[in-house]
Amino acid sequence: MLTTLKTSYTDTRAADLAWALGREPLPALATLDLELTGAKLQLRLLGASHQVLLEEDQVTCSETVACIPGSSTPLPLGVAKRVGHWEYEFAARVEVLSPGSFAGRASELLALVSDHPNGLAGVFPGNPHAFTALLAQRHEGQVQWRTWHAYPQDGQLVATRTRVGVRETATAA
Repeated sequence: MLTTLKTSYTDTRAADLAWALGREPLPALATLDLELTGAKLQLRLLGASHQVLLEEDQVTCSETVACIPGSSTPLPLGVAKRVGHWEYEFAARVEVLSPGSFAGRASELLALVSDHPNGLAGVFPGNPHAFTALLAQRHEGQVQWRTWHAYPQDGQLVATRTRVGVRETATAA
């Protein structure tokens, strides 16, 4: 699903993004509710930020990547944590692209996400390459999502990847 966000483009620097786990739902500009084999997932666009709410087997997980006032947790390169009986893994990277490469990558990502039944993308008025996009799936027992936060004025694209699932236990032979 592709939507035009009815807000000004204010979260304008990749370096301002912070990560938080377990926050309450924040006001969203657009949402997409999904059911992925028993898991309830809500993808939320918060401007140039995102929040994902996951619920399965009475366990909840909330991930927020946003410009969070007063947050002292910058966007980490990677996180691995236990959330209830789940293993939560998060990874982020910032790509710096030339203007031409950025425009091509932005168009490619927006087409991928907007045409996908489990995708939500929001573009900002006035700049078709300023967007936030989320794409979710269930794969091998894990709920997974990827996000992209585009900052065309700096040629920066923040990409995140999250996996949540029950940890596989090794059995002795």
